[in-house]
Amino acid sequence: MARLEYLELPVGDRAAAKRFYAQAFGWTFTDFGPDYAATMNGDTDVGLDAASDRVKAPLPVIRVEDLDATLASVEAASGVVTVPVFAFPGGRRFHFRDVDGHELAAMQPD
Repeated sequence: MARLEYLELPVGDRAAAKRFYAQAFGWTFTDFGPDYAATMNGDTDVGLDAASDRVKAPLPVIRVEDLDATLASVEAASGVVTVPVFAFPGGRRFHFRDVDGHELAAMQPD
């Protein structure tokens, strides 16, 4: 079953964003390289992305069981793939726009 797994937020200063969310909500983050950190609570997690070439707005990431089947379903439903399938530490994903132009991602963990 597909479910919202992540919400990625573009941030200008990852360290400042981590401090804000820690102080405001008590969240802790795991760093994944110099530009990315994420909560790892096992529920819907938040990723902080400081890479300038990545997301420009909040990005909902939907966890799916079969990424290839989901890609076919998104395209059949008139979704537009904006970032082809790629691997990342922990799985694979792709980005797409829905019929209203919202960008989302679908991911399948390893």
